[in-house]
Amino acid sequence: MLVDKQIVLEKAQSVEQSVYKTHGLADAYREKIRSLFLNLRDASNPSLRLRVLTGSLEVDRFCVMSPHEMKSKERLEEEERIRAENLFKARGAAPQEAETDQFKCGKCKQRKVRYYQMQTRSADEPMTTFCTCVNCGNKWKFC
Repeated sequence: MLVDKQIVLEKAQSVEQSVYKTHGLADAYREKIRSLFLNLRDASNPSLRLRVLTGSLEVDRFCVMSPHEMKSKERLEEEERIRAENLFKARGAAPQEAETDQFKCGKCKQRKVRYYQMQTRSADEPMTTFCTCVNCGNKWKFC
């Protein structure tokens, strides 16, 4: 889409005036202008440029947006996918549970029990067995 240079110049001037109005000539002004420029120039987010140039995104609103708010929907979805994947990878291995009829629940006397073993004391001691009754949820452990 070809855009008239005059429109681009007017939008650039109004962005600069809006940022100057809110930040003055401080370091925050320079940082905000740089952030807006980089987000507008980002090739993976052409919709932001188009929204600013067409006026569907007001200049005053654009000038107070955070970099996160300026991201494209595709980029936000990609970041969410990466975050979910990293969360999945960060979870530690849970103890592997098995179900057996070799243990009897002391509460309901049923023999449907899930259990796992873990070394909780020194290496020369036996492993601790953690049991959970499938029927009533009673939990106990033994060495």
